Amino acid sequence: MEIDRLLSQAGIRPTANRILVMRQLIKSERPLSLMDLETSLDTLDKSSVFRVLTLLLEQGLVHGVEDGRGITRYEICHGDHHQPGADDDLHAHFYCEKCQRVFCFPQINTPHVDMPEGFSVNSINFMIKGICPDCQ
Repeated sequence: MEIDRLLSQAGIRPTANRILVMRQLIKSERPLSLMDLETSLDTLDKSSVFRVLTLLLEQGLVHGVEDGRGITRYEICHGDHHQPGADDDLHAHFYCEKCQRVFCFPQINTPHVDMPEGFSVNSINFMIKGICPDCQ
């Protein structure tokens, strides 16, 4: 994935901080929290990482999922149509209650929800909780 191109296509200027955060999210095997990113990107402070994440969320390049403990974790959106403010990469996640890791299951789509007239859905948080194979 060419990070500069992804950012530019979303109308985001590819600054060093934005590229660093995107690179970390792309190479991660699971969704990352703000603290995870801050720890792995020791050259950036928490507020810089948060500002980048906020922009990436607004522009639809990443989505956030609450992990079961009230902590938001972030991952790259792999949907076909990035729309600012809308999450088109709706899939299930798994929270291990023992090791507290979050796993992404892109092959499991979130169920369709028929909303009452007048309501529009921007995102769905579909979190499955249990014990992962490593902790069994």
